[in-house]
Amino acid sequence: MTRPSLAPLLTLGVIGVLLGSAPALALEGDASAPIEVEANQLDLDDRAGTAVYTGNVEIRQGSMQLTGDRVEIVRNDEGELSRATATGERAYIEQKPAPDEPLVRGWGRTVVYHVADRRIELIDRAELHKDGDTFDGGYLEYFLDRRVVQARSEAEGVQERQRVRMTLEPEQQDGQ
Repeated sequence: MTRPSLAPLLTLGVIGVLLGSAPALALEGDASAPIEVEANQLDLDDRAGTAVYTGNVEIRQGSMQLTGDRVEIVRNDEGELSRATATGERAYIEQKPAPDEPLVRGWGRTVVYHVADRRIELIDRAELHKDGDTFDGGYLEYFLDRRVVQARSEAEGVQERQRVRMTLEPEQQDGQ
């Protein structure tokens, strides 16, 4: 008789502990929403506070989605999520900052979400879509709470310089 694998339960339990203790990601309901994880493999190091998912990784909680070929989740000493890093040819993150605002979507070969700072780094072939505006470059940094974008043509460890490009949509006047 074959025993059922505990890996799926362990995977969800670990992610629940890692992400569930994080502050509200954007919408109030995001932090209390169920966390759904799909991947081909999990490597967990509980003592180091890391979980590494590989193989077409998809993580979703409320309005937040993070995808990549590899996603590493790191906890701080208090057991709270401190950083999630997705890598791949087109790693991706999306999140809804507020109920009345559109999704913020970002891509890069590396996407780093710093939980405490509520800051997203998009590295190498970085692209950010926010409120109809688009930003491209070698490195983009977006601060969720302040709605601040910082862009550079160069990123550490990236050989190719990627000029910063922006397309800004004009604000609509009342009555138009």
